[in-house]
Amino acid sequence: MTPDSLVNLIAHVEGQQTANWEGRDVALFNMPWGELAISLQGAQVLHFRPANDTGWLWITPIPQPLPDVIRGGIPLCWPWFADERYADESPDRNGPFHGLARQAAWRLDAVDEHAEGIEVHLSPAQSLHSQLTARVVIQANAQRLNVELISENIGDAPVKTSGALHTYLAVNDIHACRLEGLAGARYLDKLRDFAESEQQGTLAIHGAIDRIYHSNEAVMLNDGVRSLRVAKQSSDSTVVWHPNTELPSDTPADAARHFVCIESANTRLDPVWLVPGAQHLLGTTLSRG
Repeated sequence: MTPDSLVNLIAHVEGQQTANWEGRDVALFNMPWGELAISLQGAQVLHFRPANDTGWLWITPIPQPLPDVIRGGIPLCWPWFADERYADESPDRNGPFHGLARQAAWRLDAVDEHAEGIEVHLSPAQSLHSQLTARVVIQANAQRLNVELISENIGDAPVKTSGALHTYLAVNDIHACRLEGLAGARYLDKLRDFAESEQQGTLAIHGAIDRIYHSNEAVMLNDGVRSLRVAKQSSDSTVVWHPNTELPSDTPADAARHFVCIESANTRLDPVWLVPGAQHLLGTTLSRG
């Protein structure tokens, strides 16, 4: 579900346009294959709607003003996930929950249009880490949305990092959702002090959930109206999150019924060590189920 103000802004675009929404520069695409909106704060995909479908992503109806971030879409968690800054004294470990990328200014480096869809390249406007660089590649067409977060070690020592593509998926009703593909996977339950358990069968969401599944398998989400497939690249952690009634201040209760987060991630279960010159690609791909 996308706020009406952003829907109306996209509706008046033909092709590609940069505009301002909620105080942020956004790249808007309204093409025969569908619609895409990307915030240049955080290189955050805000909206994706294939032709002849409804939007696949959820955004809060009350976005917070700058310098806060917008809840929803696909925020980037980089160069660490949650509060996993690791126990070292590096100045690169100072910063907010979920890292620096989501609040930073990004620039639009290239847009490649073709008959079936579009490919967008972005990079931070300023350096976010003394040894790591990041770039984002977003591919969209009538069948799928693919987001890649690419890290490279440009320093002279190994670096430990984590991250996530914190995807908020729009659903008809959170309590009708069923997730396939996690059966048999071990998980850490963050609501029970990271207690470890094993998923038994289909995952249904009846209350608050915040789990890190040790899995590299695709997840099938069915909300009773639509099915989406959430696949991943170079990720052995799948985070499933919904706050139920313990809601953030920017999330009204009636709106919270209409999202679930299914995240491709690298967490404490599968942190990434990058040696000098090495790259790592964390990806998520959404497609119809």
